Amino acid sequence: MSQRLLQTVKAPAFFFSVADAQRFNPHPGTVGLVGVFPANGVDAADLAGKISEQVPSLTVLTGDDRGAAEFVGVNASQLPLILLAAVFGGMVLVVMALVVSATISLTVRQRQQELALLRATGATPKQVHRMVVMETMAVGALAAVCGAFLGSLLGNWIFSTSGSLGIVPDELAFTQDVFAFAAGLVVTLAITFGAAWFAALAAARARPIQALAEAAIPGVKVNPLRRMGALICGAATVLLAATTVFMPADSAAAIGGPALLTGAIAVALLGPEILAWVVDRFGPFVRRIAGRDATLAVINTRARAVAFAAVLTPITLASAVALGNVYSETTAQNAQVAAYAGQLQADAVVSSAAGGFSADQLAQIRSTPGVSTSSPLVTSSGWVEEPYDGNGSDPLRLMGIAAQDQGGTVLTTEVTEGSLTGLRGNSVALPVSVAENLEVKVGSKIKMRLGDGAQVPVTVVALLDSPSSYASMVLPADLLAAHTTSGLASQVLVRGGDASALASALSDRAKAWPGVTVGDDSALAASFQASADVEALINYLLAVLAIAYAAIAAVNTLAVAVLGRRREFGAQRLAGADRGQVRRMLFVEGGIVAVTGLVLGIVISLFTVLPMALTTGEIIPSGPVWVLLAVVVAIFLIVWPATALSARLAMRRNAIEAVKLPGQ
Repeated sequence: MSQRLLQTVKAPAFFFSVADAQRFNPHPGTVGLVGVFPANGVDAADLAGKISEQVPSLTVLTGDDRGAAEFVGVNASQLPLILLAAVFGGMVLVVMALVVSATISLTVRQRQQELALLRATGATPKQVHRMVVMETMAVGALAAVCGAFLGSLLGNWIFSTSGSLGIVPDELAFTQDVFAFAAGLVVTLAITFGAAWFAALAAARARPIQALAEAAIPGVKVNPLRRMGALICGAATVLLAATTVFMPADSAAAIGGPALLTGAIAVALLGPEILAWVVDRFGPFVRRIAGRDATLAVINTRARAVAFAAVLTPITLASAVALGNVYSETTAQNAQVAAYAGQLQADAVVSSAAGGFSADQLAQIRSTPGVSTSSPLVTSSGWVEEPYDGNGSDPLRLMGIAAQDQGGTVLTTEVTEGSLTGLRGNSVALPVSVAENLEVKVGSKIKMRLGDGAQVPVTVVALLDSPSSYASMVLPADLLAAHTTSGLASQVLVRGGDASALASALSDRAKAWPGVTVGDDSALAASFQASADVEALINYLLAVLAIAYAAIAAVNTLAVAVLGRRREFGAQRLAGADRGQVRRMLFVEGGIVAVTGLVLGIVISLFTVLPMALTTGEIIPSGPVWVLLAVVVAIFLIVWPATALSARLAMRRNAIEAVKLPGQ
């Protein structure tokens, strides 16, 4: 370089003149980007429009959009983040609607005696209804403002965590605007208003005598409207699960995921009756296991099924979302990696962490003693545009390999028609399922959109009996590499005689190449696994957030339920029970609710996980067992400590003072 350029950059960089940079260019004579500076008085947007008119094939970026040209991975990396925000945002809205409505219903029911007395002293149903709604909205407005503040902090944390885990690149900037917060406030207040309106409706319409009776012994029967809603949601869960089985594995997760929410909604609507049935059916077993303290716990759980149903809802939803998301992802991921790696065979895999292999290096690998077949491997994503493949925004997996020669091929997939010897130039080998969908055959000409956005006409030279779930379109390595960022293959698959001798010879050859390693065929699965790990991280993060939200909802509801029973605890202590016995009773009650919620959550998650396993050709889902154990431990760590703390607060007063307190 003849001159030194001083410039602040966010990442280490070297600056060369155009002439010097051409030495390292994988496409000599071309440039990837051109910077344009408008003349004085010329608007950048107008200039961009004129350039686009003159050269329609170019993409012209202005303003902040220029970052997508410098950092090519930014646009692609936004999809996982948008997916994370959309899925978690939708989940939070459903959870909030269920939990807020359950909590408000619980508080209204605990005030049933007070509301009945208001009715008896002359208050109209409209006045009672308005009072409950206004009280709830006052608290809801304060909570929404506090939530907006905490949400800004949590948003920064989630984004920074996503960056540290590699989900998004460091170059992607995180900004928060007033419109997002305004939308969140409006939705939160709307859900709160709806929950309060419906919760207050029953209390306002009830006759005073009837309300006093219900305050003493709340019924567990749900009204016909809730029962019908539960039946509809249950049917939707079964229908979504059944539909998932017959869909491609790539689309199954998107269809099966909503089954978690519909199943949880069905449980929320039938919660009191479910808990009553569980106690009636398994009450004797609980008494035998937990001892004499369980007798009163079983009776209380049956009598207070309505209150405990408000705790059951977040536990069920959290366990279902956590287990369903994680195990459906791990099941699909394992099948995906096995399918992709299973289409290739190699006795040794030479990998480069320094950008890729040059033509000279490929020639040296090919000439290494013991090598019978070698092929560069390039992976990318793309679309078939003519004829239209119908995948929309979802790209297909592309693999680039060398044409078949006399030494054989690295592709294990059976060729049903045509030959891989013609895999040269602008050609492609299509899976039979893709070819049938496109209605093309060997010799047909199609147009593909490759990873860099270029449209390339190719000729179909072979049809492959690829796995239907995770099929790959196979192109010549040279063609596919030319449309990737590095322009080179990062792996070379090698076949030969003795695998150990071959690996030793290749290792000796690779010593002179920095960043190059030699491994066995397990390196193929590792390379595919690395790209799939990003999606897994998103699902693990969703599981953690679901558990965290359930903790907030369950702790809040447990505190309301336990603190509202101070008179009951005082009466028990006056009858001879000590504080330890009351706490053990509460622990048994919490255990019944926690176990019921976990079982229901596991059952609901199976409506997503099992269909996903069946679409991949398996019967049993795959994934780490520690995830299930972690969810179980997390639920009990939510329920029991919250119960213990609430019980301590509820029994701070002596028994006589507690009995004098208003409430139940």
